[in-house]
Amino acid sequence: MKQFEVPEFYRSPMITAIKQQRKESDKLKKDFTPTLLDFGGVQFYLARHFGFCYGVENAIEIAFRAVEENKGKRIFLLSEMIHNPQVNADLQSYGVQFIQDTMGNPIIPWTEITNDDIVIIPAFGTTLEAEALLESKGINPMSYNSTCPFVERVWKKANQIATKSYTIIIHGKPTHEETKATFSHSAKDAPTIVIKDMKEAIEIANFINGNLSVSDFNKKFAGSTSNGFDAALHFERIGVVNQTTMLAEDTQAISEYLKQVMKEKYALDESNIEERFADTRDTLCYATNDNQTAVKGMLLQEADLAIVVGGYNSSNTSHLVELCEEKLPTYFIKDANNILSKDEIIRYHFRTHEEEIVKDFLPLNKVPKILVTSGASCPDAVVESVMKKIMHLLGAEEMEFLKG
Repeated sequence: MKQFEVPEFYRSPMITAIKQQRKESDKLKKDFTPTLLDFGGVQFYLARHFGFCYGVENAIEIAFRAVEENKGKRIFLLSEMIHNPQVNADLQSYGVQFIQDTMGNPIIPWTEITNDDIVIIPAFGTTLEAEALLESKGINPMSYNSTCPFVERVWKKANQIATKSYTIIIHGKPTHEETKATFSHSAKDAPTIVIKDMKEAIEIANFINGNLSVSDFNKKFAGSTSNGFDAALHFERIGVVNQTTMLAEDTQAISEYLKQVMKEKYALDESNIEERFADTRDTLCYATNDNQTAVKGMLLQEADLAIVVGGYNSSNTSHLVELCEEKLPTYFIKDANNILSKDEIIRYHFRTHEEEIVKDFLPLNKVPKILVTSGASCPDAVVESVMKKIMHLLGAEEMEFLKG
């Protein structure tokens, strides 16, 4: 796999060594047990896979190259490069400005962007409308296009099934930049609808089975369908793709459910199901799959708590938190500053979008066992700083041994 030029201050020599050791001993990536780091006063269990993925490193390399190659020019990002506060703040420190926020609200008016400016496409990709707007200003949107290749793979899959007259159902978060981009690219070629969960998949099934009227359907999915979407016509042939950072089992469950609905509706079996349901297979990225599987492997270890590090608006990170919360107390933090003392930590609730101070999060009557992972956009250096902060607070400064 390609090696990217990523600033060294994002790296952790310790974590790099651990990852390299695990890679050499498990080339086929079949071992998802965590790595034990025993520092005497605290034990950390690092997930087998976590941190920067291929798409994130690609985006960071392109962004910093744009800065290096365009000294003296104004440099813009359509929105956040990735969902990590440290990386975005670093780019801003180099003078990079955001045109809009993650919800698409303008920060800098488009009227102020000229053909002398440099505009970077973020890792999530962007809409065809935004690309056209840049081109109308004389800016080539592909000059510094950091769209993740795995996101582009979803677009290609959607295009393939669109050419066979399937309606495209996107499983994703409607307000997420990646889902908006995928919707734009998909809707160009086929009727498209975004659903966020199984509940909405069931509503589609209710319509297909005649248990929901067109008017009620249109009310429930207002704003979630492409222009000209006609529910009476466009659910005769369907295929499911997804936002690459969703929970794998959620997308699989939705896909299998809708497939079964089509089987029963049209009296089909596996030999002829493609008459009505496209075999899109899983369009999650490898890193999302690996990180989620690694968390499941990590959760087999007996532990006192889990710490998940990453940007609060990171979709893939929130899903790692969701998995951990099913098993034990879990603390979603953005960096070491969230750890106030050995008695207090600031935890983020991704469902309510609120922070809270939690007291007595560390068991102090024994050596704490802590599961640690991070999202695909979180620098390893941030994860190391979190562990060092806890070590310092517990007086466990020296590593006794490393195994795993």
